Amino acid sequence: MILRARLAGDGRVALAAAGVLVCLLAAGCGHKQVAQLPPQAAPPPLHPGNDTGRVRPALPNYPTEANREPATTTTTTASRGRIDITPIPDGGISEGDLEYVETHDPIYSFDGAATWYRSPYKGRRAANGEVFDNNALTAANRTLPMGTLIRVTNLKTGQSAAMRVNDRGPFVPDKNIDLSIASAKAVGIYYSGTAPVRIDVYRAPKPLGTGGRWCVQIGAFTSRGKAERLKAKLKDEYPDARVIEFSGERSYWVRIRPPGDDRQQAISIAQRLRPEEGEAYLTRLD
Repeated sequence: MILRARLAGDGRVALAAAGVLVCLLAAGCGHKQVAQLPPQAAPPPLHPGNDTGRVRPALPNYPTEANREPATTTTTTASRGRIDITPIPDGGISEGDLEYVETHDPIYSFDGAATWYRSPYKGRRAANGEVFDNNALTAANRTLPMGTLIRVTNLKTGQSAAMRVNDRGPFVPDKNIDLSIASAKAVGIYYSGTAPVRIDVYRAPKPLGTGGRWCVQIGAFTSRGKAERLKAKLKDEYPDARVIEFSGERSYWVRIRPPGDDRQQAISIAQRLRPEEGEAYLTRLD
């Protein structure tokens, strides 16, 4: 195009130059539009003197599930052992949460694999007792206390977002955290479906490594009969524990609650169990 412009004389050269300038200006405007997108938050700073930047207390890394007994149980509310609702801010996190994450170091960190999930029906309650919101910055984890403030960082892209734990899961042995749709988009795994991540814990309403209320959950079973047979067997093996069978989302589960929802007893049970079908998951209820 430049060669033709030169042969045509100075007038066409000027015209071609003007056209190029218009194209450059248009491209510059398009670039500005992309630049206006909000930048992703930077990963948290590394701890001084620590080559990994991660504090790793000794915590069991077992899976878990919901913290409330199913409504079909016929016992009274008191004997059912319901866990109090753990409220979280609207949208998952507050401005104070964001400021805290940006101005503090994490108290505990670990690497794992993230997935995302959505509510299968309107009005479904998360394990913390509140109605699940696909658009809130929340996550499901198997052992972190309800209401824990975390930041999840996509180790492939560096994208990260702060959120709160309000649900239990994921119930897949090789996955560590389940993100809401909003959290998955913020961390950059909505389209990929899964990614390796770092989970940094900033605040927890209860101790991470001691106390708590725990159980062992086994499943998922494709038929109620298999779950009921396992329930009967476990009631004989653990006469002091409370064993129930309940329906999940298109599946069935069995749950063992040791006396007092004791953590050490639950860990011991989870380590000994070798179900013929399904997996045994240690679950923090509170």
